[in-house]
Order: sequence, then structure tokens, then C-alpha cells
Amino acid sequence: MNAAVTMSRTLARLQAKLRGQVGKAVEDFAMIGEGDRVMVCLSGGKDSYTLLDILLSLKRSAPVRFELLAVNLDQKQPGFPAHVLPEYLTGLGVPFHIIEQDTYRVVKRVVPEGRTLCGLCSRLRRGALYRFAAEHGITKIALGHHRDDIVETLFLNLFFGGRLKAMAPKLLSEDGRQVVIRPLAYVAERDIERYARGRRFPIIPCKLCGSQDNLQRVAVKRMLAEWERSYPGRTESIFSALRHVEPGTLADTRLFDFAGLEGRRIDAMSLAEELRLEERYEVA
Repeated sequence: MNAAVTMSRTLARLQAKLRGQVGKAVEDFAMIGEGDRVMVCLSGGKDSYTLLDILLSLKRSAPVRFELLAVNLDQKQPGFPAHVLPEYLTGLGVPFHIIEQDTYRVVKRVVPEGRTLCGLCSRLRRGALYRFAAEHGITKIALGHHRDDIVETLFLNLFFGGRLKAMAPKLLSEDGRQVVIRPLAYVAERDIERYARGRRFPIIPCKLCGSQDNLQRVAVKRMLAEWERSYPGRTESIFSALRHVEPGTLADTRLFDFAGLEGRRIDAMSLAEELRLEERYEVA
């Protein structure tokens, strides 16, 4: 009995921590406003379950009123347990919708044997979700990407794309019609894993399609894990750097006016004269 009570308290403390981090991200990036209809994209994985759970918790005490709609895209992957999410969401009393679209067969037909399916699958999934949002008055689309996803994406683009680019906590879709938010932006993956185990979410495997992990992402994830073991807190430090960018120290002429530096230069003689005048004023 004592162990059960201890576990319950531990889980409650973890939930409070996640609520605080999600609430801060929502506030920092103005993710959710009065009257928003927020579509929570639910895949059946630990991240999206945690996202929905914490948003439901925040909704009960939020200073603004907003609606939540859980949406899952059934891509007709072989072996997909179609009953799991409807049963879970019905039990919670959460409004939900299941989009049925056979993207699996399209991807298998188009992508050559041996190539990863994830790229095309992701684009088709995003298109279906954006289309549903546009047709049902959704004002915000909430995705379950967390802090570690954002840092991993930074290094993927750095090492393999030659770009200093990560995932924005809030963004406008390419067609300019949808606002996408990532409320878990401040949350560490290890905390999501602990929370999902404690809440006993009915996790649906993400490899039903038979696709292999992105080897580049696996390599980056392994690198960050090794860094974290040797230097605890490094991942958090890297994420913090994404929030404290100094464009003038980089080399992108689109972000900083290097050519105009001369025009902002302060004349050395004028500065010296100003300092002397200030000293006289202080003495007087």
C-alpha cells in the first residue's frame, strides 16, 4: 500500500511538472487564446497521449476558454488496432474524430522497395489533417513534438542539411491557413516516457508499416544520449541556446545587416568627449 501511495504521489508531482512546462510554453508563445478550437493530433504514441492528457488538465483551470478535439488518422496500416483510440477517448468523454484514409497503400505503391516510407507518409498525413482542420473550423493544430525532438532536428539539419534550423514551437503552415503549435516544446522525452508508463496509456506500436527508423535521427539521438550521460543538462543547455539567438554572431546576411555596420559606428573622438562631459557633470 505504501508503495502504491508513493507511486501516486510521484506521478502527481510529475504531472504538476509537465503542467507547468506546457503552461509556460503556451504562455511564452501565445499558443492558445480565448475561443480557440484546438485539434490534438493523436497517433496512439506516448507523446500525443501525454499532450492530450496535459491539455485536458490545463483546460479545467485555464484563464481562457478553449475547445479540444482529438483527431486520429487511420492510415489503414495492416494490424492497426482501430478500436483502441475510440474506446480510450470515449472512456475519457473527449470529443474525437477518426479520419479514415488509405495512405498506406499509396506509400507502398510509390516508394521503391528498401527506401524509407516516412517522408511521403508524413506529407500525406499532414495534408489529411490540415484539410480536416480547414473544413471544421479548427484554429490551432497541436502536435506532440517535445524538447528532444526539437534538439535532434537542429543537429539533423546542421550535420546533414547544412542549415541552422530546428522546429518552431509555433508556426504558420506553408499555405498560410493553419497555425501549428507544439505545447510539449519544453518537456523532456524521458519525463514523457515516465508519465506514459505511470498513466498506463494504451500505446499503439509505431512500426506497423514495417518502415525502418531514420538512421540519421538514430545516430543523432544516440549522440545526444551519450552527451547527456557524460554532461547532464547538456540537452537543456542546447535547447536554451535556441531561445537566445544572437544573429550578429552568425554569418547569415539575411538576418543581420553586416554591410550597414559602418553606419552604426560611434566616432571614437565623440565618445571620448561625451565621457568627459559625463565625468564633469557627476563631479559638479
